[in-house]
Amino acid sequence: MTSQKFSIRKQFKSFSYAFSGMKTALKEEHNARIHLVAAVAVLVCAAFFRLNAYEWIAVIFAIGFVFAMELFNSAIENTADFILLEKHETIRKIKDLSAAAVLVSAVAALVIGLIIFLPKICKFVC
Repeated sequence: MTSQKFSIRKQFKSFSYAFSGMKTALKEEHNARIHLVAAVAVLVCAAFFRLNAYEWIAVIFAIGFVFAMELFNSAIENTADFILLEKHETIRKIKDLSAAAVLVSAVAALVIGLIIFLPKICKFVC
């Protein structure tokens, strides 16, 4: 393996690939758009309830975690579809497992949201 010289241009190019991937996910993946809408709603609520720094950290981490899992899931599903077009039991398992990872991250984010927002909502309403 040869070491390559650091290049700002190459670093910016790598960011363009990442943004292209996010654009593709939001354009092609229905669940990514659902997660985006949920994230925006949570961020609006976070601003409304004036979360403290630790609460913001938890919310931002939860949002990032769900998006990262959604992106991994999309990458795995696209790879599996590229490798084998017809239905196959192993491919189904792989896709189900990657979808389960998204579900686990979304449930964790929901629990974090309930822990943070439920007391604030109760205080606001009651």
